[in-house]
This record gives sequence, C-alpha cells and structure tokens, in this order.
Amino acid sequence: MSRRLFPRSPKEVEPSKGIPEIDVDELHQRFAAGTPLVDVREPDEFAGARVPGARSIPLGEVPARVAEIPTEGQVMLICGKGGRSMAAAGFLRSQGFDVVNVLGGTEAWVAGGFPVESGPAT
Repeated sequence: MSRRLFPRSPKEVEPSKGIPEIDVDELHQRFAAGTPLVDVREPDEFAGARVPGARSIPLGEVPARVAEIPTEGQVMLICGKGGRSMAAAGFLRSQGFDVVNVLGGTEAWVAGGFPVESGPAT
C-alpha cells in the first residue's frame, strides 16, 4: 500500500486557493504552442489513454521528481478528472512553480474528441 503524500482535504484541492484552471480547448492551444504538460495519474492509467506527448509523473512521486518539472514558464497539470492534478498544483505552487490545472482532466480531453495515445510511457 502506498503512503499518501497529499491528503484529500477539500482545503488542499479547492480552486479558490489561487490555482488557475483551464479547459481542454485551452490545453490544446497551449500544448500546441509548447507549454509543458505533466500527467499525474498512475502508470496504468497513463498507459490507457493520454494526451500525446504528456510527461508522466504520478502524484505520489511529484515531490521526489520535482527536478524533472520545468521551472521556466508555465506548466499544465492533468489527471483523470482534475482532483489529483489540483493537489499536485497546490504542492508545486508552494514550491514556486507557475502551474495551471486542467478542468475535467483526461476524461474531458477524450470526451472532447482530441487525439490520444496509449501504451507505456517512453
């Protein structure tokens, strides 16, 4: 059983904490323009369907892998529906990162008819 690094209190995942959110249309535009995207879902979820080119860093590994996240410019965060990426955004914001959360997550991306890829991370 994995240790929870991000408790599930509403205080930690509330958008009102100053973390901006974008929808999948905005994600599509920003990603095409080169804004990095980090997917914080577990490896099996990431392998199932993801935004092509997204980087996988599971939520529980974010603190240990923070050096892999770009420090210049904004970084977009995505998960399945938006909760885990909001938790990661709260942590990363506290570390000085400029982050935005993707509303609706990968489910909204798929429902919007945007391209997906699958298979293990490379």
